[in-house]
Amino acid sequence: MIKANRDEFLEQGFVILRRVIPPADLDELRRSHELLVKRQREVWALNAGPDDPPGGVWETGAQPRLITSNMGDQHDKNTASTIELWLHENIQGVSSYLLAEDDVPNTEMMMMCNPTTNRGPAAWHRDFYPPLNAPLMAYADDIVENGPRYVQWNIPLYDDNVLQVIPGSHIRRNTEEENKSMESDPRAPVPGCVQPQLSAGDAVAYILPILHWGSNYSTRKRRTIHGGFARLTHYEDTSWIQNLSSSAQDTFLRWHNRAAKYMDYAESAFRGVLEKDEMAYRAALDVLHPGRGEKGVIKSTICLSKTAKHIYNQQCCDLNSLTEKEKSWMQMVHPMTLQWGLPFGEKFTPEEAQLLWDRFKPIDDLVQTAEENSLPGFQGKETTYLFEDVPEELTMKNWLSSW
Repeated sequence: MIKANRDEFLEQGFVILRRVIPPADLDELRRSHELLVKRQREVWALNAGPDDPPGGVWETGAQPRLITSNMGDQHDKNTASTIELWLHENIQGVSSYLLAEDDVPNTEMMMMCNPTTNRGPAAWHRDFYPPLNAPLMAYADDIVENGPRYVQWNIPLYDDNVLQVIPGSHIRRNTEEENKSMESDPRAPVPGCVQPQLSAGDAVAYILPILHWGSNYSTRKRRTIHGGFARLTHYEDTSWIQNLSSSAQDTFLRWHNRAAKYMDYAESAFRGVLEKDEMAYRAALDVLHPGRGEKGVIKSTICLSKTAKHIYNQQCCDLNSLTEKEKSWMQMVHPMTLQWGLPFGEKFTPEEAQLLWDRFKPIDDLVQTAEENSLPGFQGKETTYLFEDVPEELTMKNWLSSW
């Protein structure tokens, strides 16, 4: 396994790693990924709308992206290396080290491609939207106190310098200078930004929600593997597992089965709230994220307040009364933010869903404002949810006393 500087990773929010993919493996990975690109392009062409060019998304996208873990029957033995790559000790092993986990599973598996016409830069952003998460400083405080819960990777198969990042921005608010820059032009360099220069087979591993930017989507050939690792994961489609080696199958099935058990612990956390059992609630959270301190518990509790709202909407509301966003969020499966979608909501009766929402609503109220607001460098449009700060009165003691 290659060496990674964890102190640098935690302080700067990213680390550049050389020769993550051994040079001898590059040709095979290029071949197998290009086979997936060919197959996905055929799907995009078939799904092209009447007003789309013949290639559909391949021609209209600023960054055509393959979700390799959701490509189902497009996988076979010839593409197995696109999945098994994620088990390499230079990637999975390093991820476990950076996250201080014994056996951290892969989450997303993707690949980013170049557009067919020059599209220029994207906008600076954090992979983060308050209505689905917690305020930024809840994330930052948890990272400082306990370390990150997720590590994201860019691994180019050809030389790549598209990504730029702001060192240290994963654990702090936007500076006034950064806000002014992004308000003036969200697609221009921000003071202090760093542009990793990655040769084929190198990688950058980074902590969300770091400020980052796709600086130039040009027609230069780009095949950059993208994805991440976290203790809590979910595989929407597992049909590709059958194409892997026996040892790789065992690993992914182990992770898949473990993920289902974690959903049971999330249910236990909610049962603890229903029963006014603080110890049961904390014990369940400690299984989901072992060793988290009080900041980590607050962060998880804010995320669970979102889940409680989705369960309430699912079990207690007329679907016609919900917005399209509320319906979409209710169905979303994203274990990293403690959301498991409709199957999880079905574990609770309407009466339990109502009581859960009654208990968690004070948390939700505290992380909102009276009027919609927005902030440069964040995903999503204006919202009543707070982007950066956690109110001082949002403490476990205050919340528990509200039961």
